[in-house]
Amino acid sequence: MHKFSQPLSRPFAIAFGLLCLSALPAAAQSLPDLSEETSQAAPPAVVTPALGSAASAYILGPGDQIEVRVYGFEEYTGPVTILPDGTITLPLVGKVPAAGRTTEQLTQELTVILDRLLVDPYVSVTLNALRPVVVNVSGEVYRPGPIQLQGETSTVSRSGGEVSGPPSVSTALVQAGGVTRMADIRDVVVMRALPSGQTVRTQVNLWDALWSETLPEDLLLRDGDLVFVPRLEEGELLDRRLLARSSLSPETVRVRVVGEVTDPGEVPVPPNSSLSSAIAIAGGPTEDAKLSEVAFIRMNDAGEVEQEVVDLRNLVDTYQVQDGDVVVVPKSTTGSVLDFAQRLLGPLNFLFRIFE
Repeated sequence: MHKFSQPLSRPFAIAFGLLCLSALPAAAQSLPDLSEETSQAAPPAVVTPALGSAASAYILGPGDQIEVRVYGFEEYTGPVTILPDGTITLPLVGKVPAAGRTTEQLTQELTVILDRLLVDPYVSVTLNALRPVVVNVSGEVYRPGPIQLQGETSTVSRSGGEVSGPPSVSTALVQAGGVTRMADIRDVVVMRALPSGQTVRTQVNLWDALWSETLPEDLLLRDGDLVFVPRLEEGELLDRRLLARSSLSPETVRVRVVGEVTDPGEVPVPPNSSLSSAIAIAGGPTEDAKLSEVAFIRMNDAGEVEQEVVDLRNLVDTYQVQDGDVVVVPKSTTGSVLDFAQRLLGPLNFLFRIFE
């Protein structure tokens, strides 16, 4: 037997537009829009920009809801949704292209346009709600595949409530079920196809968010982006306890608690839980439970079954459960907990059968 490791006016208008733009979360930034810079490039290529140059302001698109304000002219003031053709409509002006611009750029353009009709217009454009985007998340997450991310008005918290926030890399990982314990969140990759045929590839380090005093890069996502979470190299370890307590981990992991507990079976357990917590979630031990010899069984990353007998008489321990763990609470009259587990779970290759 062996123990497990425990890791885990324009000046004013422009300034106002910048101020409104800064209200977006500082950590949520978009990948660069290189369509103008790369439109002359002939063959498709992969561009890997430096992380510091990867961030740019949010690019407006169809479905985004904005607030246009022209001070002193109420007829030009109010909420507007960018139409599927990428335009907005203003009185006496008609359609104005809005998609592909930042709020600051649109503020400047509207100021120039309205200056032909109004006297010293002071214009501001703010972002009310982001359009939904569909991205594909793959790699070390619990529910890989395409997911739809809502805008500022509806993102998911670990407690199941709603938290405002843009469609960033971290919100995508949360909605994909959270990262696995073997995820290397120091090197999350975001791939974006540009109209020119090129592909932008950007690395995002989300690990720094868990311990650093500085706010890390957390890119805003766009329709069609691919988010890939790589697996840790063999021998590499991150603090799994810190990761399990973070918002990037799944809300629960599946642990089987069998034997002398009130409600045996597979139970959803928070990923930073101990063995004692898993037993408590399974209804707690029965009067006949032999807590001095609880079997803790796990299949490691190499596919090998590991087992250990743990004394939980104080219902306190420092173990951290993982998805797929099995906890066997024997009866007080049982001689060997592993013999009990064999009888309980089946005599033939029981250590492997329980993980099927």
